[in-house]
Amino acid sequence: MEEFINDITDFIASSPSLTVQIVETLVIILVLWGIRIFAVRLLQKNVETKKTVYKWRKNITYITFFIGVLILGQVWFAALGQLGTFLGLLSAGIAIALKDPVTDIAAWLFLIWRKPFDIGDRIQVGSSKGDVIDIRVFKFTILEIGNWVDADQSTGRVIHIPNHKVFTDDLANYTSDFEFIWNEMGVLVTFESDWKKARKILQEVVEENMQEFVEQAKEEVKKAEKSYLIQYRYLTPIVYTSVKDSGINLSIRYLSDPRKRRGISQSIWESVLDRFAEHDDIDFAYPTIRYYDNPSEGKPSTIPSGD
Repeated sequence: MEEFINDITDFIASSPSLTVQIVETLVIILVLWGIRIFAVRLLQKNVETKKTVYKWRKNITYITFFIGVLILGQVWFAALGQLGTFLGLLSAGIAIALKDPVTDIAAWLFLIWRKPFDIGDRIQVGSSKGDVIDIRVFKFTILEIGNWVDADQSTGRVIHIPNHKVFTDDLANYTSDFEFIWNEMGVLVTFESDWKKARKILQEVVEENMQEFVEQAKEEVKKAEKSYLIQYRYLTPIVYTSVKDSGINLSIRYLSDPRKRRGISQSIWESVLDRFAEHDDIDFAYPTIRYYDNPSEGKPSTIPSGD
């Protein structure tokens, strides 16, 4: 122990300027760290929203780190010109040796500046999709949805994605600017069913279930038009008709909140099942093998004569 103390004393005596720089560095780090802790506690006392507290805690950390780098740069380098030269050489070496981490940092700056998504947004990057729960310098984290779970509900898995993926993979945002997505449900009825009545019932059901979302969607479109060329003329639900191998397909198209898609779909299906059960002339269709006897089942003009 005495040897260690003697070594420190000799070091301080032989390098007084370096010792001052080390002490100044420690003091600066402690002061900035104390300011950060004070600011975070003050924020937690005055802000109730967890999302806002999280975002500001991150911003305070970044700001403190940036200020610390600038101050320590002046402590350790005689002039800012020397600091710039050093950082230039250092960044060039890092860019060559650590390509992906540097790209991650560039992508992080892109995420902070341009904000293609934010905490709480539902996104898809490549084949991974989920709700954003964290954004850091080298990676962002999502709570996965879909995969083996139907209707975009959470799987419970946390996926860490390198930031540079936002430059190389397709990025889809479910909830930014326009917080609704179009969803479709196909209802297949038999050829013998009264498809016009079925279509009318489906139109009534979807309008009853989606009435509140239409007005909200109109407001969202007005906001989105300020940033993007989005031109939706019709936001009301509609039912389209087409023919499939097994019957007549009635496709319900409607706007849905991405996080409520499964619940809305369930509500519509239950209403459809209840309404169709009241009508004997409407039946659901499914793949079957049918033997068709033209003489007894065909139209009169298609039945061959007995001659």
